[in-house]
Amino acid sequence: MPLLTESSLFDSVFGLPLHPLAVHAVVVLVPLAALGAVVMVVSRRLARRYGGLIVAACVASFIASIVAKEAGESLVSRVGVTAQHAQFGNAVPILALILALGLIGFWLVDRGIPANRSRPWWLQVAAVALIVIAVLATVWVVRAGHSGAESVWQGRTVK
Repeated sequence: MPLLTESSLFDSVFGLPLHPLAVHAVVVLVPLAALGAVVMVVSRRLARRYGGLIVAACVASFIASIVAKEAGESLVSRVGVTAQHAQFGNAVPILALILALGLIGFWLVDRGIPANRSRPWWLQVAAVALIVIAVLATVWVVRAGHSGAESVWQGRTVK
């Protein structure tokens, strides 16, 4: 049995739709990367120690969001999707990319500042913007996940 079906790279894995599998990575990695971004902003010591790991998680969250989006587009022809879920799902990779780029930039600049010096005002402003982006990315993941779960499960569960 082939790992991926021939119909689409993002269609299925081992006979299962790839979208619900990839979504789990997004639901874990985006909030984790967002939390890591907040940790980097708040604690310079932790930013220096775990910055590379947090940046890697953030890049992985972006990649996972692209895979989930593409797999969702492959799945929509067979199961349908609500317009709201499609809107939220299309926004998640964009927010994940902005978060990843912002975090990479912040990390590269911040690690070049000696530990005994404070961050310049413009980097503090960037830190606040990074927190806002982290919150937005997390909120959009929750909204996309909730709307997707509603479209699949609403009216199908036992009460």
